[in-house]
Amino acid sequence: MESKAILKYARLTPRKARRVIDLIRNKNAGDALLFLKFMPYRGAKFIEKLLKSAMANAEQKKAVNPEEMKIKQAFVDQGPVMKRVEPRAQGRANVIRKRTCHITLVLSEEG
Repeated sequence: MESKAILKYARLTPRKARRVIDLIRNKNAGDALLFLKFMPYRGAKFIEKLLKSAMANAEQKKAVNPEEMKIKQAFVDQGPVMKRVEPRAQGRANVIRKRTCHITLVLSEEG
């Protein structure tokens, strides 16, 4: 049985989210939760909350112990980019891109 959780429009760049996702892919949910708790990255907080949500979804479906489930799929897609303008010298302007991302976690029973 599979359990899925998706976080959309996270105010985190996809590159920084992928750095964290790559470290927990194919691990047990319980172990991954422990890793995320002590990671220094800001993205770890987003992904920790998402993993807890996926585990709660598994519990709702009456799956086996959610902590023993394995992270089958974990990926990050780019979301929409918010564009802001920053004034510069001599009438010029710089565009600041505030990137967002969509994070997906899929847990499955081992075996």
